[in-house]
Amino acid sequence: MFDLHWSESEKKTARRAFDQALDSELKAIIQETKERVNQVSTLDELWDVEEWLTKRRKEINEEYDYRYSVLPLVFAKLMYRRLLSEDDLKGLGPEKVELIRRGFGVHRPEASIHGRARRKT
Repeated sequence: MFDLHWSESEKKTARRAFDQALDSELKAIIQETKERVNQVSTLDELWDVEEWLTKRRKEINEEYDYRYSVLPLVFAKLMYRRLLSEDDLKGLGPEKVELIRRGFGVHRPEASIHGRARRKT
């Protein structure tokens, strides 16, 4: 999608932010799974948990795409979902920050990243 050059320091920042968001989401899924399993009392309820887990796994696999060509969009979505903050992305270059800001702005018109507010047009 995007043909960007990523410096070694940007790659480290991106990997750290990506892994942090994924870890946070997976921990939440584990917690919710435990809660759901504790409520299971029938076989149908067990299969409902399995179906939910399968759906969540597919969603995670689709959302967490670490190809550098799509990372700005991935980060924009993760910021929208509040799994990443602006501070988590400090260290990325201005062209990447701008792409993330634009992607985030699609979801939130008043979005800002690295202290730059998006203007209403």
